[in-house]
Amino acid sequence: MIKLLLTLKRRAGMSQQEFKDYRRNVHEPLLLALPEARYMRRFVVSYPIPAAGFGEPSYDAVVETWFDSLEDLNALFFSENFQTKVDPDHANFLDLTQGGILVSEELVVVEG
Repeated sequence: MIKLLLTLKRRAGMSQQEFKDYRRNVHEPLLLALPEARYMRRFVVSYPIPAAGFGEPSYDAVVETWFDSLEDLNALFFSENFQTKVDPDHANFLDLTQGGILVSEELVVVEG
């Protein structure tokens, strides 16, 4: 199982709520409408919550997406549909100079 992790920082001038609303109501439907979205096995978005003692969060969201293989991940992200319909939308709600990406193989240490 391949896991893609993205750390997201919202565009300047956008509130956290505006960011969440845009990502959920505009951007996510663009992604899920793609035929290539069928390659995703699981898709999770996590948003920060206030947590005493942990300081301000470094990012506004973390996205986790699971795929059966690296080929499936590539089939989605390098598809013409993704490149022309989803990727251009990122500038509408993300600070493209910040954030991170990690393509990984997940190792579960504790489950249960």
